[in-house]
Amino acid sequence: MSHVTAIPAAASADALAHFEASFRYETDCWDVHDALAGGKQDFVLLDVRGTEKYAAGHVPGALDLAHRKIIGSKIAEFAAETLFVVYCAGPHCNGAARAAVRLAQLGRPVKVMPGGITGWIDEGFDLARA
Repeated sequence: MSHVTAIPAAASADALAHFEASFRYETDCWDVHDALAGGKQDFVLLDVRGTEKYAAGHVPGALDLAHRKIIGSKIAEFAAETLFVVYCAGPHCNGAARAAVRLAQLGRPVKVMPGGITGWIDEGFDLARA
């Protein structure tokens, strides 16, 4: 028996519920790119890595707001139902999750783009520079 099968897989119904629910919490780089390129940006995209990294290269259309600086007054200009999509460096970084927690604590809808800048580049998409 391998380490893969040592713990049995979830029942199909449980797996379905889990993976379907995950789309409520995250989106991928391709879907964000498609929305931006197609003029269908119905969310606010936040780069939560910090100003220096943002300036070096960020997803076009993203706003610079480090996760540590997400407070009510910084997002007050956005309607309460505004969806925020947050990203950081990539799957090795938990900055996006930290930002999502802060936004959720402020009562704001939020999704994480888990691939972050790494995923964006891996998909072959261009970065903007400040």
